[in-house]
Amino acid sequence: MNIVEKAFTLLYPEKQLDKEMSIKYSRRFSDYNANVRLKNNHLLFHFSKKWKEIDQDIRMGLIQELLVKVYKDKRKTFQMKLYNTFIKNVHLAIPKDNVDPILLESFNRMNEKYFQGMVEMPNLVWGTNSKSTLGNYNFHTDTIKLSSIFKNYPTFIDLVIHHEMLHKHLKFYNTKSKSMFHSPQFRRLEKEFENFEEVERKLKRFLAKERIKSFFWS
Repeated sequence: MNIVEKAFTLLYPEKQLDKEMSIKYSRRFSDYNANVRLKNNHLLFHFSKKWKEIDQDIRMGLIQELLVKVYKDKRKTFQMKLYNTFIKNVHLAIPKDNVDPILLESFNRMNEKYFQGMVEMPNLVWGTNSKSTLGNYNFHTDTIKLSSIFKNYPTFIDLVIHHEMLHKHLKFYNTKSKSMFHSPQFRRLEKEFENFEEVERKLKRFLAKERIKSFFWS
């Protein structure tokens, strides 16, 4: 029995394995990234090479996290708890070698103002010129990424950086059905950003204008 089949059996002891399942490790993925694809009744799990070095129970937890998404299930296992604990702490081992100086200035400013300087610096990079995904924090790579739309409009960088730093600082918690990233505590701390409601309104107006421009330029 391979690791995928074992993870399935531990997750669904009452079910018969109804699909072919396999795992492939790839250098094309960022550290600790993974996904699963279903094709012709075959579930293929793609993992980054880094996962080969990780304890089997933690890897089974990752497989189970992907399986419950495929089967639209809500159950949790001991292995899934181990995986989530690992992801919450993996940032400690990630190299911080991709740091944009403009984003670093904002990070340091927000760290001192709202986090007492306690948040460890992640990788800080620019993403695509997106008007829908303004920023995100990737737990697997310990990376805060901001939309390149802010390169020419730096007014809102601090607001988005602060939001993503909260994700890094608070991490997430698990309910019986899913992982929660925007807890009541998150929403409360988010509003501690100076003039939060006013800055957020300005950001929404700015994005609305940018979408109108894109419509006419396309």
